[in-house]
Amino acid sequence: MARLRITWKKSGIGFERNQQATIKSLGLRRLNQTVEREDTPIVRGMVNKVRHMVQVEEVVD
Repeated sequence: MARLRITWKKSGIGFERNQQATIKSLGLRRLNQTVEREDTPIVRGMVNKVRHMVQVEEVVD
């Protein structure tokens, strides 16, 4: 199954609280941090919500 590599690129300051909470729920704690998550519809929805603040790459196993 494919995975997503998600990198936090833009600060959450000035954005809505629910977008900041989405960043935290993805497991991102600091700027320029990268995490890998399974490619599921739930994760895709969270990434879509904060697409202006993150960079996403597909990682094929």
